[in-house]
Amino acid sequence: MPVVNPTGPLDNAATGPETYAVIGAGPSGLAAARNLQRFGIPWSGYELSSGVGGLWDIGGPRSTVYESAHLISSKRTTEFSEFPMRDEVADYPSHRELLAYFRDFAAAHDLTSGFAFGTEVTSARPSGDGGWIVVSEGPEGRVERRHAGVVAANGTLSEPSVPAFEGSFDGEIFHTSAYKSPTVFAGKRVLIIGAGNSGCDIAVDAVHHAASVDMSVRRGYYFVPKYLFGKPSDTLNQGKPLPPRIKQAIDSRVLRMFTGDPVKFGFPKPDYKIYESHPIVNSLVLHHLGHGDLSVQPDIDRLDGDGVVFADGTRRSYDVIVLATGYHLHYPFLDPGLLRWSGRGTAPDLYLNIFTQQDPNLFVLGMIEASGIGWQGRYEQAELVASYLRARSANPGAARALEDRVAGPRPDLSGGYHYLGLERMSYYVNKDAYRSAVRSEIERLR
Repeated sequence: MPVVNPTGPLDNAATGPETYAVIGAGPSGLAAARNLQRFGIPWSGYELSSGVGGLWDIGGPRSTVYESAHLISSKRTTEFSEFPMRDEVADYPSHRELLAYFRDFAAAHDLTSGFAFGTEVTSARPSGDGGWIVVSEGPEGRVERRHAGVVAANGTLSEPSVPAFEGSFDGEIFHTSAYKSPTVFAGKRVLIIGAGNSGCDIAVDAVHHAASVDMSVRRGYYFVPKYLFGKPSDTLNQGKPLPPRIKQAIDSRVLRMFTGDPVKFGFPKPDYKIYESHPIVNSLVLHHLGHGDLSVQPDIDRLDGDGVVFADGTRRSYDVIVLATGYHLHYPFLDPGLLRWSGRGTAPDLYLNIFTQQDPNLFVLGMIEASGIGWQGRYEQAELVASYLRARSANPGAARALEDRVAGPRPDLSGGYHYLGLERMSYYVNKDAYRSAVRSEIERLR
């Protein structure tokens, strides 16, 4: 397996204890590889797909994107700062443009040759003497290699959350992770359970092909248009962050001006304030509701043969049910105890969502969700990890001080917002609070 050797050319033998294993070649894995490279730390990468890009490679074995998938944040708030997207790239790029972007990023920094592609990590465990043993399955068969440590950067959107319902359904049920093209809805009565960003995207796709489209929801949502005042909405208000109560008051009023009240379209009134859950960046759903192309239904009570009974007692017939029910965190190659993780419904107990006090050579990158944090937020996570590894020899006192903080109380990363107690919100942070905390740690290690 080729490995990047910062002191010389690629060296297939440099897979010994001095290299750090980077698991995943999506945005977080590329950020990890790039920053380890920048800091002169040897690394070698593992990626299940045939190339870089992670979930943005629609042909990848665990990709969850679909033909119509685009960024829900704009390119300027999402890109890596050291590698801006080209001016001719759309404000909200498609998955095709994004895959090209990651390939270009990897090529520009000579990262691609450092990954073993078509290779799945099945186990990563401490060796007992400070190192790590990584077991993988790939073109070479089962391979066991020793590394100095592990950077888990395999993403958060690969393991579908599939709820159990009472009753049974005679038609087709699938999770959004299996959805690729709206042609599957041609002439069919469709029910989408959930109204997250993927569910809303798929609903907008479906109205052009299906006989009917309903959305079943259990709570209300805030809908944010992609453009406000002619500019990508997430590029506005980029200065000093406003206090939560003021920002919530201002932004909720602005949204009412541009999108109206979603309750009038059939959605329940939100039982939380804006930004206490991830907003829906899709105003086309409201457009189609207003045109009668969609309808909103209550939560599911039970499946019922060729239909569904809703919580209000009404029943409707369907041919297809789409589960827009999100994802579970998924680190199947790691012992959950190493992450201080009690399992589904929660998130691993990590300092800054990166460091575990169980092992100083295990790091998680990408286990963050936040409005507007972009890939640069992941890049800064990786910079912090590389800064810490370098400081262990260059500034050991600063490295030990960080280790003390890893073992101590967790900082407040909420930015003053009161997030909903949902699994997907268990690793949610406020972008300003989080990036400030990460940058502060990087400065302390210098």
